[in-house]
Amino acid sequence: MTCTVHDLYKYKVAWLRVDTQTILTIETLVITKSERIAITHTEQRIWQLRIKDIRESDKGWYMCQINTDPMKSQMGYLDVVVPPDILDYPTSQDMVVLEGTNVTLTCAATGVPEPTVNWKREGDKSITSVEDSGITSHDGAMLHIYHIQRHNAGSYHCIASNGVPPTVSKRIIVTVNFQPIVRLPTRQYYAELGGRVTLECHSEAQPNSINYWMKGKGEIILQGGTYDSTLEDHVFKVTMRITIRLEKASDYGVYKCVAKNSLGTTEESVRVYRKTSKTKQVENQVIQQSNYLGSTTFLKNYTDNKINEILLTASAASSSCGAHGPVGWLVVGIALVTVKTL
Repeated sequence: MTCTVHDLYKYKVAWLRVDTQTILTIETLVITKSERIAITHTEQRIWQLRIKDIRESDKGWYMCQINTDPMKSQMGYLDVVVPPDILDYPTSQDMVVLEGTNVTLTCAATGVPEPTVNWKREGDKSITSVEDSGITSHDGAMLHIYHIQRHNAGSYHCIASNGVPPTVSKRIIVTVNFQPIVRLPTRQYYAELGGRVTLECHSEAQPNSINYWMKGKGEIILQGGTYDSTLEDHVFKVTMRITIRLEKASDYGVYKCVAKNSLGTTEESVRVYRKTSKTKQVENQVIQQSNYLGSTTFLKNYTDNKINEILLTASAASSSCGAHGPVGWLVVGIALVTVKTL
C-alpha cells in the first residue's frame, strides 16, 4: 500500500492497523513483530507498506499517518479474496444405497466471497431420479434424489466457484444396490433333432451376481456357454449364451436363465421346440366354367378321386357337344401347394 507525502519537513510517517490500533511502522522502522511486514521509502516522498504471504486475517483498514498537530492521515481498505475450497467434512463421501431409498448429497465449500455450488454428473446425464428428464445440473449445497433408481448410479461432481481462480470440484461415487433383473431377446427357439440352438440371456445386478442356466425344474447346466461381464455406471451387466446340442427328445423343453446376488434371485424361462418338415399336396383350386356345370364354379381342396370324377363328367359332356355342336367349354386349373408343419 502506497502513501505519498509532499513537504514532510521534520514530521514522521507511520503505518497503523486501524481495527487493532497496532502501529506497524514509523519512518523506515518496522515496529510490529510480524516478519511479513516491510516498509520502503523512495524518492523522499513515497512510503510503501508491504505485506507478503497475504492471509485472510490481513483484511481490514490501514492508515498512513503524519504526526502533525492536528494529525493528518489517509486510510485504505485491504480486501482479501480466498479461492474456493471443499471441506472433507461434512461433504458427502462415496456411498452405497439401496434402490428406492432417498439420498442426499452434501457439498461444504468455503472461500471469500462465499462460493456457489453446482452439481453435475459425468456424461451430462440426468441429475434427478427421473431418467432422461433433461435436467443435467443443480445449484445448491445439497442435492436430494428421491426414490433413487439404478440408472442414478454413477459419479456426481460437486463444483465450487466464487470468481477467484481456481474452481474446485469433488467426485462422489454413488452405488445403487438392487436385485438382479433378467431380459431375454426371445422366449421361443425352434430346432430340428440332431441340430443345435444357442440360447441368449442378459442380466443386470448390483452387487455382482452369480449367473447360470438350468434345465427344467432344477438341473444346473455346468458345462459350455459364455459369460461376458461388463461394469457400466457401477451396474454389473452380464450376457449369457449357451449352445445346446439336441441329440434326444429330452433335450427339448424349458431352460431357465438365473441371476442371483445378496438381495435376491431372478430367473426367466425360454422354451426350445422341435421343428419338423412335412410336405402335403393339396389341391388349391379348380375353376370350371361350363354350360354343363353351370356358370363359374370354384372347387377347393378336393380329393384326387373327386377331381377325376369331375374330369370324366366334363369329358363326357365334351363328347356330347361334339355330336350336337358346342354348348359350353371347360377350364380345369389345379395348383399343388406345399404346406410345412412345425
